[in-house]
Amino acid sequence: MLAYVINPGSSSTRLALADIQPSENPDLPGQLRLTLTRAELDLPDTLQTLTPLSGAWVAALVADLHHAARDWPAPDAVVSRGGAIGEVTAGTFVVTPELAAHALTGQSGEHSGNVGAALALGLARQYGVPALIVDPPSLDERLPEARESGLPGVPRSSRFHTLNAGAVARRAAYEVGRSFHDARVVVAHLGAGISVTAFDKGRAIDTSGISQGEGPFSATRAGPLPLPGLLDLAYRLPRPELEAHLTQAGGFVGLTGSGDLRELERREKADPQVRLAADAFVQQVCKALGAYSAALPGRPDALAISGGIARWQSLIDRIERRVAWIAPLTVIPGELELEALAEGAGRVLLGLEEAQEWQDPARLAVQPAGPEPHPDQPTPDRP
Repeated sequence: MLAYVINPGSSSTRLALADIQPSENPDLPGQLRLTLTRAELDLPDTLQTLTPLSGAWVAALVADLHHAARDWPAPDAVVSRGGAIGEVTAGTFVVTPELAAHALTGQSGEHSGNVGAALALGLARQYGVPALIVDPPSLDERLPEARESGLPGVPRSSRFHTLNAGAVARRAAYEVGRSFHDARVVVAHLGAGISVTAFDKGRAIDTSGISQGEGPFSATRAGPLPLPGLLDLAYRLPRPELEAHLTQAGGFVGLTGSGDLRELERREKADPQVRLAADAFVQQVCKALGAYSAALPGRPDALAISGGIARWQSLIDRIERRVAWIAPLTVIPGELELEALAEGAGRVLLGLEEAQEWQDPARLAVQPAGPEPHPDQPTPDRP
């Protein structure tokens, strides 16, 4: 099976041709085999141009994508990163004109992926094949108790690295011989933004979120702060200045003067300040992996780390030594977003999963909600 894979971002859009083959392991049918041919496109910053968005603007982007793929064989489907489309569960969704229009208008929030569904739909029409999106950023499968903070009216955020965390959790499950939908996995994505997420039998039941200050600090983001100190800052600084301070002047750059992780890795042995920051980061990551392991209804089968910081080997070695008693640790540096999109399309094309149909959240809001399933409730067999 062949799929064109689109990943629109805030600074560039990536396009890939994915050759998707069935698993060679009959016990793990979801462990698909992929070959990716990648292309980088210099397209406009989608987040900045979402409002106002014209049909002509989207058509021009589709034409650019079609031109970039001119030498590729025709696909069986076109799949893209989705945007904010309302609260949904994990899976692959068929793109309809209504879904694409909802994302483009930003009714459920702004995200650089909001243009993705429209791009997939426009390109798919060129070939007469289905358009799909996978695990959009508005995915929210948390347990009811995981949504609450300790203050009424201040809920915890659900935004995490949905595509990458899900793909990494799958691979970690496969490494210990388990199906993703029969495993418990905790994933720490350690990148420019950090999220730590607990997956129970394929469902992301709890997460630190990306920007709510619960996960470890990153290259420039402060991470969790003591409440008295945060209140002092809030009273002293205007909100825009405070937000910039927390997201641009915290983390490694605040503690060491540099957010360049490769430079810090080189300085670590000789610079006590860098060593202390590295030790603090290891401490926070280990605590977060332990906390989200405890959020599961049983001991995790695997832990996993991904993101750019996963390339800092001495940090990863220390983390692994400290959390190995919990579960085996899988390390996948960087991110697997293109792979996650291709695999999501592949599972549908190969008949391993059914594509979901998107429902307008405005219509769902007037329908009575069903009971929330318990995490120990049996779920349908899935790869």
